[in-house]
Amino acid sequence: MTCLTNLFPHPLRGLLLVTPFLLSTGLANLTLFLLPFAKLLLPSSLIHTLCSLIAGTLVYRFIQHIFTAINSAEITFSGDTPLPKESAIVISNHVAWSDFYLVQAAADKANMGSHTRYFAKAGLKWGLWGMGMPTVTREWTRDKRELERVFRGVKEEGWKTWLVSFSEGSRFTPEKYLQSRLWCRQNSKPQPEYLLYPRTRGFIATVQHLRKAPHVKAVYDLTLAYQCGEEFQKAPTMWETIAVPKLSLTREQGGVGYRFHVHVRRFPIEELPGDAAGLAKWLEQRWVEKGRWLEARRLRWASVDVLRKTDGIFGGMGRVVDADSRT
Repeated sequence: MTCLTNLFPHPLRGLLLVTPFLLSTGLANLTLFLLPFAKLLLPSSLIHTLCSLIAGTLVYRFIQHIFTAINSAEITFSGDTPLPKESAIVISNHVAWSDFYLVQAAADKANMGSHTRYFAKAGLKWGLWGMGMPTVTREWTRDKRELERVFRGVKEEGWKTWLVSFSEGSRFTPEKYLQSRLWCRQNSKPQPEYLLYPRTRGFIATVQHLRKAPHVKAVYDLTLAYQCGEEFQKAPTMWETIAVPKLSLTREQGGVGYRFHVHVRRFPIEELPGDAAGLAKWLEQRWVEKGRWLEARRLRWASVDVLRKTDGIFGGMGRVVDADSRT
């Protein structure tokens, strides 16, 4: 069974939902861009708090509400429970735009939804600079200065943060997966399944800087998993997350049947290696384990679907019930 989001062509519905979001985002970006210039009048800690409040209210919660409450996307979790109000470094695989919703849902569990900061491409800088987000170019000399700018507020001002890095540096595609496999083979590195080999330099710099901040207590490793129909790691497009209703409702309920899942692992930052080589190896091992977990999740969802089909054929007689069948 394939993913049938094309059964829900709702351009007008999507337009009605996205228009107020774009207006609120524009207002937020303008405010966030101008706020840092108020440093002459206001303390930087207050400006950072205001930026977090604006981003969380006008941007994050607005679009998250469209995705989960209006379009019925159900995000499920497994693994560790994030600790309340804990500042942390966050690493994740990168599948699609919708990763944002899954990461934000995890941050909300820690009451840190307004304090998420993402590594972003420099071309998206407008507004992000004011929020304290690092904007990177992959030119290390320039990026190193940018990271030091962002880290300074966390270390010296004690800014709360969930600093999120999609460590693969790019969204997963079959073409990039082949490139990653070739690079791993040429460099004698393990190739994780369903993933690209992670980029280690930014992670190393982040840990080495932020472990000096006493309130940054952990590294959270998020593994994001999707399924639609029988397509594993099939995620909706940005437009579909806004325009398509009933995203997680089953076909029998008139929905699309998407699964959205986040597996959370928490690692105390003091337990990570101290040297660069050790940190690179640590990140590599996390990605190897992610690949194994994703394959186990694929098999679990496949077995649940087989049981569901069998139940439909035999009318529920002798059914094996999976208490976690939606996840």
